[in-house]
Amino acid sequence: MMNPGLQYPIFGPEIQCPHCRQTIPALTLTDTYLCPRHGAFEANPKTGELIHLQSGRHWRRWNGEWYRQHTHPDGIRFEIHEALDKLYTQGYRATRVIIARRYQELMSGYLERSTPWRGGQPEGSSARLYGLPVEFSPDPAEEPCWEVINFDLDKEPGVPVRYPYFRLFE
Repeated sequence: MMNPGLQYPIFGPEIQCPHCRQTIPALTLTDTYLCPRHGAFEANPKTGELIHLQSGRHWRRWNGEWYRQHTHPDGIRFEIHEALDKLYTQGYRATRVIIARRYQELMSGYLERSTPWRGGQPEGSSARLYGLPVEFSPDPAEEPCWEVINFDLDKEPGVPVRYPYFRLFE
């Protein structure tokens, strides 16, 4: 008799579609999940990733949420921009962006830099994105969530003084 757990991909008999969040079933005896709106997703048991077969996008899960794993700076910039818009509609403003350290090299050319008038040392420069200060996450060995999640926003109640997030891809 076959173990029923072996009939499904690594994430079980059903998952939430990373795109539309509707529950989608696994195809038995395969590593595939099928969303009626977004098509097939293949689970890779070696990497723990979910791969959208049509687009090649990779997703990883942390605490029941799917996080897209970006390979291009525009992808993560767009995701941050959407999160800033969502905060704004909820009555919050972001005060800082913390980006996963694994994206530091990918994002370096897209961050705004400012140096103080006096001294002008690069150590004194502060990176910004959409007008907000940027920091990079701790090492994933210290905080494992940063191996999967892409960014976090520090926020406070209120609307931005100047809504700087409209400058999506300058």
